[in-house]
Amino acid sequence: MEVLGVLVLLIIGLAIYFIPTYVAPPGRKGSVFVINLFVGWTVVGWGIALWLAINHNENMRNENK
Repeated sequence: MEVLGVLVLLIIGLAIYFIPTYVAPPGRKGSVFVINLFVGWTVVGWGIALWLAINHNENMRNENK
């Protein structure tokens, strides 16, 4: 049972870790993924990856208006 719990926590942790990649628009998923993979383990790197993903979405909405 302990192994199952560790596996569940690992999957949840990876899902949280890659949130910036999930929310990034299709044109920027690759660059956000690379940043998230290599420096996302730091809080600053994860925040930058999330900011790039969200910021790009805001710019796309402003261009479509």
